[in-house]
Amino acid sequence: MARRSAASNLMLAYWLPVALYVGMIFLISAQPHLKAPLPFAFGDKIMHLLEYGGLGILLARGIGATNPRFAPLSAGLLAVCLGVTVGTCDELFQATVPGRESSAFDLMADTAGVGLAQFLYRAFAR
Repeated sequence: MARRSAASNLMLAYWLPVALYVGMIFLISAQPHLKAPLPFAFGDKIMHLLEYGGLGILLARGIGATNPRFAPLSAGLLAVCLGVTVGTCDELFQATVPGRESSAFDLMADTAGVGLAQFLYRAFAR
């Protein structure tokens, strides 16, 4: 019974925020003809970097809490892999939304955001 409670607490405290954040990403992506709030060149790439940076932090938290014995590099690489998978699915989804486009450059910004988040998380987690 205690094991079930610990697993439930882990899911609620660490993985539910990840799921809600991913849902928010897809909700934003579902908005037709959405324009980036930063009105300058590459402003949308900065938004992708920030958006996926937040996902990267949440993934690092979840992975670290799920298996605290993971080596930091392994946990970071797993978080990047999961974040890139979400970013790829998001870009494929955006290709189906009217007025939105799918871009490899957006996916690169997503990847950079998740990757940078791993460095920040490790720096501040000490």
